[in-house]
Amino acid sequence: MYKGASMANTSVLVMVAIALLGTLTPLTEARAFFVFGDSLVDSGNNNYLVTSARADSPPYGIDYPTHRATGRFSNGLNIPDIISEKIKSEPTLPYLNPQLTGKKLLVGANFASAGIGILNDTGIQFLNIIRIYTQLEYFQQYQRRLGAIVGAQKAKAIVNKALVLITLGGNDFVNNYYLVPNSARSRQFALPDYVRYLISEYKKVLMRLHGLGARRVIVTGTGPMGCVPAELAMRSRNGECAAELQRAAGLFNPQLLQMIKGLNKKLHADVFIAANTKEMHMSFITDPQAFGFATSKVACCGQGPYNGLGLCTMLSNLCSNRDQYAFWDPFHPSERANKLIVDQIMSGSTKYMNPMNLSTILALD
Repeated sequence: MYKGASMANTSVLVMVAIALLGTLTPLTEARAFFVFGDSLVDSGNNNYLVTSARADSPPYGIDYPTHRATGRFSNGLNIPDIISEKIKSEPTLPYLNPQLTGKKLLVGANFASAGIGILNDTGIQFLNIIRIYTQLEYFQQYQRRLGAIVGAQKAKAIVNKALVLITLGGNDFVNNYYLVPNSARSRQFALPDYVRYLISEYKKVLMRLHGLGARRVIVTGTGPMGCVPAELAMRSRNGECAAELQRAAGLFNPQLLQMIKGLNKKLHADVFIAANTKEMHMSFITDPQAFGFATSKVACCGQGPYNGLGLCTMLSNLCSNRDQYAFWDPFHPSERANKLIVDQIMSGSTKYMNPMNLSTILALD
């Protein structure tokens, strides 16, 4: 009896060990995911900062699984969350979140901070935000922390194999060049010269990211900035997109693509992937009904014309069905719009993803 019980216990222990290994394997083998950029991809870093650029109060997060505001500028999931789902990983935690320790580091990290741009003077009105070079310093710090757990060589391999998303540029226009009439940057640069300057500065950021070990980087262009409810409220007479901001996006995005192609050629590898988020948005902005939206002009949450003025708060107008709105607040897409954007990131043609989409990257790697 004792011997049989001992064998039975051993079998149970082996089964438990196998089960535990099964739960740990995805954590150690899943591809890490790192996120850099602004409010379109911030998952809550600004919650830990003294800044007005934050989304940690209702009704933000109303459709998030917990139905609580998390710091995401969305009614629910944001683009990084949905990409994490697609690559079968858990969501990356904000780098400033105290829970980002131990094995959680193996999942990756989100370094993004609402309000920032390519330039350090972008978003100065938001005070304490994590500017892009500080995000990159945190990425270095992250690698040291990871190395302390898995060893420097393994940490380097995890970073090299990781997927990276970076979203910058929109704030350099709406929260800098066009923030106020006769802004400092608009006096310094004509728009075409400003765009060239932004692209040259963005190139330095991307090369620094490569220098820190990133080898698969999705780089989003600016969205259709003139078509967001905030700009319609301030600049549009009859609901048409604001021409000057659309011109800015029309100059910036093609030059970003050419810069990325040049970098890949220099590096002899398809390190950087250009995501044409302007075209991704324009599909449902031009014909919202074809995508199941009631409107692409009016924000779900806000006030004033197009619900485009001020902040989204408990005192704002709030729609009852967020899935019918392409925009959640005056600047940010709804969760459903984010899902449409990620669908194009995953499987879009070279019109949207150049030189390849994320499904192709996952198959190759």
